[in-house]
Amino acid sequence: MPKKVEKSKSRPPLTRERVLKAALALVDRSGIEALSMRSVAAELGVEAMSLYRHVASKEALVEGMVALILDEIEVPPAGTRWREAMKRRALSTRDVFLKHPAATIIVESCGTMTPSRLAYSDAGVGLLLADGFTASQAYKAFLTIDSYVFGFVLQELSWPHPGGTQPSQDVATGPAVPAAL
Repeated sequence: MPKKVEKSKSRPPLTRERVLKAALALVDRSGIEALSMRSVAAELGVEAMSLYRHVASKEALVEGMVALILDEIEVPPAGTRWREAMKRRALSTRDVFLKHPAATIIVESCGTMTPSRLAYSDAGVGLLLADGFTASQAYKAFLTIDSYVFGFVLQELSWPHPGGTQPSQDVATGPAVPAAL
C-alpha cells in the first residue's frame, strides 16, 4: 500500500484570506506591476495553480484585495453627524491608502460592484441620507469627497518626500491640514 504524503506542518494551509493578504502585501512592497498569480504563489511558497481553488482569476484576486482595503476604512456609526462622519471617513481612507500605496489604483480599477464596494458606498451615502441629504445630494457629496481624497492621496504619494520619509511623516504634507477642521 502506498504511503500517504504528509502535508508540511511548517506552512499553514492556503485560504482565500491568506492568498488575498499575500497579494496585498506583495503589491504594497513591489507595486501593482508585480501582481500576477505566479508572483502571489511565489510569495506563499506554492504553485500558481493551487491559488485557483481560492480565487478564480486575477480579476477575482483584485476584487478580493479591494475588499480587504475597504474593510480597513472606518465607517462612522449611524447617528454621526454628516460633517464629522465624512471627515472621519476621509481621514481613515487617506490613512489606509497611504498604508497601501496602490490602493487608489486597485479600488478604481475594479469595475465590478462587489459586495464590499456596495457596502462601502452604501455606508457613506447612508450617513448622508440619515442627516437630511436627498438621494441625489448624498450621491454627489459621496462621489465628491471620495474623488477629492483619492486624488489627493495619488498626488501626495507622487510628491517628492525629503529623506525617504513617508507622506504621513513628511512635514510638508503631514500636518498641513489641522485636525480640528
